[in-house]
Amino acid sequence: MSAENIHIVVDAAEMCCASCGIAEVDDIKLIYCDGCDLVRYCSDECKEDHRSQHDEMCKKRAVELRDEILIKQSASTNNVDSLRDAILFRQPKSSFMGDCPICFLPLSIDSKKSSLFSCCSKTICGGCSYANKLHQRKERLDRTCPFCRKLLPETQEEGNANAMIRVEGRDPVAMRHIGTVHYNEGDNVKAIEYWTKAAELGDAMAHN
Repeated sequence: MSAENIHIVVDAAEMCCASCGIAEVDDIKLIYCDGCDLVRYCSDECKEDHRSQHDEMCKKRAVELRDEILIKQSASTNNVDSLRDAILFRQPKSSFMGDCPICFLPLSIDSKKSSLFSCCSKTICGGCSYANKLHQRKERLDRTCPFCRKLLPETQEEGNANAMIRVEGRDPVAMRHIGTVHYNEGDNVKAIEYWTKAAELGDAMAHN
């Protein structure tokens, strides 16, 4: 079973160069990727060095941005509904991952493209998480969960503590997550115990 992503307050992708990791300080200015605005670089050299790792994500985001522009351009015509339908119907049908509880689009089977939030045990798609992050950055708001609006944990330990509170309430998703934590720590017995409980309570992903 793959590890799940728990959001924390510090977002290295925003504060550091995506290639070399250097932080933005007074004499070092980071520039967003001109293709997607998802990552930042300290120099053209770093941008080129990181291209092979970033290219797939960048192209996907570029397509999303293009679709958004097309919808806006079609807003004054009668083609907007058909265009929006064409974009939405490109999405795959729901899988065992279910749908994002915010936009209701199917979650990708690639766990790197969504995040599990320990405060509410909701898995949010990367698009909704990113939109929430941009809004909070623009309005200078505290970092909160895009679904339940609770403050995000500052450490992995705090996130796990949030999950344990939900485990006590018999939340199967939280049980599955804690099982994964034990698995990553090498405690297979505890991992199987939590996964079994999660599966018995109806969590399909606990069977993985």
